[in-house]
Amino acid sequence: MSNRSRREFLRRLTAAAALAPILIADLQAAPERPVITKKDRCPVCGMFVYKYPKWVAEIVLADGSYYFYDGVKDMFKHYFDVPKFTRGKSADQIREIYVTDYYEVELIDARSAFYVIGSDVLGPMGHELLPFKDRESAQEFLQDHHGQTIVRFGEVTRKLVYSLDRRS
Repeated sequence: MSNRSRREFLRRLTAAAALAPILIADLQAAPERPVITKKDRCPVCGMFVYKYPKWVAEIVLADGSYYFYDGVKDMFKHYFDVPKFTRGKSADQIREIYVTDYYEVELIDARSAFYVIGSDVLGPMGHELLPFKDRESAQEFLQDHHGQTIVRFGEVTRKLVYSLDRRS
């Protein structure tokens, strides 16, 4: 090995050694993602969630407990009334909320999602709020599937969620 190669090797080794504690700390700090099993049921309707991977929503509480839903509508029902569906728990314990992007079929942050309401696409529990990671995708879906409107997380109300159950 030449002196130049040796110096380059030592420089890279020193840099890697300096970064190791940071990388290890990041790995330790990252909580493991809950995994849906065949036994997981929606706390709102009781349906087995694993059957509907395209519709999954999830709430993670500060104590590490988590809940899966077979659609965004049921997730919001739980969100608006945590103690009703999970005794001893409260909304202020919610740490993370995820929904499945309709086109990408991947979990995204529910608070930053765009939701289409009033489309011709039905979920496992009927009419749904269909989540998208960006406004462009939501707008495209709204036009293609006769949606009525696009709302953000903070605009979703209890009245809106329950009105989806009464649509014909």
